[in-house]
Amino acid sequence: MLYIVSTPIGNLKDISLRALEVLKSVNLIACEDTRHTKILLDHYGIKTQTCSFYQHNRFVKADYLIRLLKEGKDIALVSDAGTPGILDPGYNLINLAIKNNIPITAIPGPVALISALVLSGKPTHKFFFAGFLPRKKIARRNYLIKIKDLDSTVVFYESCHRILATLKDIEEIFGEKEIVVLRELTKKFEEIKRNYVSKLIEDFSLKKPKGEFVVVI
Repeated sequence: MLYIVSTPIGNLKDISLRALEVLKSVNLIACEDTRHTKILLDHYGIKTQTCSFYQHNRFVKADYLIRLLKEGKDIALVSDAGTPGILDPGYNLINLAIKNNIPITAIPGPVALISALVLSGKPTHKFFFAGFLPRKKIARRNYLIKIKDLDSTVVFYESCHRILATLKDIEEIFGEKEIVVLRELTKKFEEIKRNYVSKLIEDFSLKKPKGEFVVVI
């Protein structure tokens, strides 16, 4: 069995009892970063063997993991934070397991986009998840133009290095709109800013942005 195990996005206490049970019982844990996952495993006294499974080794390691699964081993797939398969190489392993008729199941848990959506106070009955916007300015602007007229709430992730530039693009394309910017969800310095784009630009211009961001329009 391949277990898709959701892990905390910041607060180690957000792990589920079932996730802990699975992580203890499987033969191997495939991690996006073994050093990062070790913090969680050590915190809960879990000694299960781990191996790396990340963007640059995903094809070679996927074949290795599929071979183990075919031999009858149980493997847990975890990402650095949240639910595997969302914007991480876990998608490749999940897809390959399906093609090889290997049973898979998900152990539900934290995912930043859902936490941000419900905290935003924006309509949740229909939403569009845009992942990470393009890094380059022209591509990012073109993408924002495409999603501007969607009849739904839009959620996307952004890095501290690009949040200010992205907010300026939003202001230019969407106009003076009230949006929500969430930072470091579930962590010690969690912050939720609900304001017009111009005010948020002003705030982040005065103080250098730090941490991981989710934007809700």
